[in-house]
Amino acid sequence: MTDAIFTVPRPVNEPVLNYAPGSAEKVALKAALAAAHSNSRDIPMYIGGAEVFTDAKVAMHPPHALKQHLGHYSKGNASHVTAAIDAALAAKPSWEAMPWQERAAIFLRAADLLTGPYRAKMAAATMLCQSKNAFQAEIDCICELADFWRYNVYFMEEIYKVQPLSTKNTWNRTDWRPLEGFVFALTPFNFTAIAGNLPSAPAMLGNVAVWKPAESQIYSAAVIMEILQEAGLPAGVINLVYVDGPTVGEIVFKHPDFAGLHFTGSTGVFQRLWKTIGENLPLYRTYPRIVGETGGKDFVMVHASADAQAVAVGLVRGAFEYQGQKCSAASRAYVPESLWPAVKTSMLADLADIKMGTVEDFSHFVNAVIDEKSFDKIAAYLTAAKKSDKVEVIAGGNFDKTEGYFIEPTVLLVSDPNYVTMCEEIFGPVLSIYVYPDAAYESTLDLVNSTSPYALTGAIFARDRDALALANSKLRHAAGNYYVNDKPTGAVVGQQPFGGGRASGTNDKAGSILNMYRWLSPRTIKETLVSPTDYRYPFMLES
Repeated sequence: MTDAIFTVPRPVNEPVLNYAPGSAEKVALKAALAAAHSNSRDIPMYIGGAEVFTDAKVAMHPPHALKQHLGHYSKGNASHVTAAIDAALAAKPSWEAMPWQERAAIFLRAADLLTGPYRAKMAAATMLCQSKNAFQAEIDCICELADFWRYNVYFMEEIYKVQPLSTKNTWNRTDWRPLEGFVFALTPFNFTAIAGNLPSAPAMLGNVAVWKPAESQIYSAAVIMEILQEAGLPAGVINLVYVDGPTVGEIVFKHPDFAGLHFTGSTGVFQRLWKTIGENLPLYRTYPRIVGETGGKDFVMVHASADAQAVAVGLVRGAFEYQGQKCSAASRAYVPESLWPAVKTSMLADLADIKMGTVEDFSHFVNAVIDEKSFDKIAAYLTAAKKSDKVEVIAGGNFDKTEGYFIEPTVLLVSDPNYVTMCEEIFGPVLSIYVYPDAAYESTLDLVNSTSPYALTGAIFARDRDALALANSKLRHAAGNYYVNDKPTGAVVGQQPFGGGRASGTNDKAGSILNMYRWLSPRTIKETLVSPTDYRYPFMLES
């Protein structure tokens, strides 16, 4: 035991490696991809620190190469959910009592393991199971996840230093307690970093978690658990289960010790979970914390003063990186008539140059969408658009799932700004563009603000400062992450904390101190140094 007051290393964003030809990181990554192909994995659940295998094996295949076999994972049932909750609650007393700097050390070590010996293995797993190219994997499962772990440790220290004022004869303190119970982390397929952050952010503050990842992300989720265990995470602090949603929900949301939901996924699912939690409030020991980031219909608004080439690049990157499967992806754009010819020419030239295919070929900018359900949904939008007299398909529009779930980067030029693809979240490589009269800039800003129920990300391109100021004002509540002369994707931990409002979630800003506060329940302590010995107050005396 020590009486020292420790400070953690000041976090710095993990540098993004470029995987240039002949670079050490490219050689290592290609070797990791080859190893993954040659070694079929049997992936267990992790409950109470133990690897749990079942007879219910589910095969895993890369979305871009359906004939390839990555291995199997062990599907669980209701008994595994109960066991995970029990393990979490059993681990809680000692984990909560552990000195905060010891918890911090575990996640700092995890970050260095991730960016060191596990870098290639983690990137390869994300590339294969989620069909990400090398660069998208690097910024996600390596840099962003390491940033989450390092910055959240720093935020933890900053929170613990926040203490109240004290007056004469009084010492006031704040005890930053974890929540009373367990946190349920429900994570998406599209970002390995989010999958790692949702259970670990509450955990480093002394909470325990039950983690259910998207089934299409289990292959890389298991690597996260390998890293955390090697980093020294005690058994039962985070429990990873592969059980269908209704089964998990029936147990988790009826448990008296359910204390919080950390969620990223669809708006519809989040709203149903919120309703379920509300209906079950009498069952719980405490009011659960509900933190969620959901859908988006992210916009790019362009003013006539904008740089046409910058707009075109912003649209191509913002809409089609990772096949548009980012909740922040550019999905609808509003371009003035005077700028449209130049933007269109540049966009079409770039799209003609883009290659699509497997992740093993590093020249491919676009890979496959995540699964058949997603493929069919996106294909239905494209089929309908081709038949509509309100739409011109100016790029892409084709799709094929013979070898993998491939959908061409598609640009739809719409004559109706309320056409369905301008309003509904598609979550795929589809960009809808509405060309407006230059003189209608202000009214088009109103259109941008009112078209979608979401408010996650958005971008404005303009060089005219008055135009920027007007957009900043009118679109103030239209996006939680707002970009000026840049694409609406690519938020960096510690720089652009991520989250949106309206139907896009609770805006608790992952990657900031705000999110960390949500997993704490402060206790205020007042210590009177010399206690009164007479009940009487001076005002009671007459002389």
